[in-house]
Amino acid sequence: MPYSAAHREKTRAKIIETARILFNKNGFQNVTIDQVMQEAGLTRGGFYNHFKSKEALFSEAVSSFLMGRGAVWRKEAGIDMSDLKPEMAQQMVDAYLSKDHLGDIEGQCPMIALPSDVARADPDTQASFQHLLTAMVWLFENALPAENENRRHQALSAAAMCVGGMVLSRTLPSAELAEEVRSAAHQTATELTKAHNVSAGT
Repeated sequence: MPYSAAHREKTRAKIIETARILFNKNGFQNVTIDQVMQEAGLTRGGFYNHFKSKEALFSEAVSSFLMGRGAVWRKEAGIDMSDLKPEMAQQMVDAYLSKDHLGDIEGQCPMIALPSDVARADPDTQASFQHLLTAMVWLFENALPAENENRRHQALSAAAMCVGGMVLSRTLPSAELAEEVRSAAHQTATELTKAHNVSAGT
């Protein structure tokens, strides 16, 4: 008896989420299809019913963060993408550049966990990664006042500070220096997303 469409979709989502966590923890090259399927409690043979390759799964795993773990994370931070307010830019900075986010390897944003892997990945995976960044920039830009003539620049800079600060913090062996970097990035991103910065000259 063939599985229902709902069952297939649930199984597919389980594979994607399992892979996302494993990729975050171990990187793309160090994760095999066998490992993903075993961790998901499924057989390897079923993999190709859902994905044509490990690369295709990688692209889906990166893309899934925005409306999956990322959506949970935004809700916990009090960010409503459908009703953005100026204070939500600061809430985004606080949550993204937090100690909790830095320590949550399994739940971490792929832009922090996987930049080097994505730089060597196929165009589809890179497009998924770019979509995450675009969404972050959109959030910052639209949370800032419409009259802010410089908000696009500030949004891009804040996103770069959030992601870059966390990437550096995650890779540094010195906990003290990592904390300095995270704290400095948080301070600068906060300045960039202040609602009162209405032009490049303020």
